[in-house]
Amino acid sequence: MSAQSTAIGVSSKRGVWGGGNEPLKASYGKLMMWFFLLSDIFTFAAFLITYLATRVTYPAYAGPADSFVGSNQYWPIPELVFEAVPFLHGVHAPLVFVGIMTFILISSSVTMVLAVEAGHRNDRNDVVKWMLWTIVGGATFLGCQAWEWNHFIHGTDAGSVLTYINGLNQEVTETVFGANLVVNEYGPATFAQLFFFITGFHGFHVTIGVVLLFLCFYQAAVGVYDRRGHYEMVEKIGLYWHFVDLVWVFVFTLFYLI
Repeated sequence: MSAQSTAIGVSSKRGVWGGGNEPLKASYGKLMMWFFLLSDIFTFAAFLITYLATRVTYPAYAGPADSFVGSNQYWPIPELVFEAVPFLHGVHAPLVFVGIMTFILISSSVTMVLAVEAGHRNDRNDVVKWMLWTIVGGATFLGCQAWEWNHFIHGTDAGSVLTYINGLNQEVTETVFGANLVVNEYGPATFAQLFFFITGFHGFHVTIGVVLLFLCFYQAAVGVYDRRGHYEMVEKIGLYWHFVDLVWVFVFTLFYLI
């Protein structure tokens, strides 16, 4: 054995990385997942900072809440925009539905934790069970978000009378129903643009997460991880899923509570 090989071996035994140790005691796959999540943190942070910077350029509605109407002059009141609940047409329930959505997503994070814990015990049955519940939670959240988008796009029965600049650069005054990228019944068009973009970007992440969860669930069910001797893939996908849940907490706070 050469002197160089001996030196590397001694250094590795002392805990100094010599090509064989794992940095920070994490595998290559988990390190790459952390690097990806770090880059995604910067992306979401940029979008949310943009939302805040835009938000402070508009005054808040100063009148009584029961007389609120949409206007391009002030930012909408979230609890008066997101107040609908499926199958309860005409019922005023501020933020109830989005609260249910948030509870479902956070609950799916709990079942993901239980799946990871089961993976540490190499318990295939528990991993499959908790992964399935996590998939159900993620898919339900996406279904709820699709309904919310549909309601936001179609708007209320009464609509709002707004003056805005149309695609031909003409000033138009008309009754507007719902929201799109050009005009928004509930307030400035910028609010709708940011809502669709940021919640849609998060929803895209959730969709990718559900696909990854299903693939992981299938591999666990057919015994792929048993043959490998570990369930590290469950833990890596769990990191991604917890990140998606955490980001929603910030999106929920900025869009629906402020």
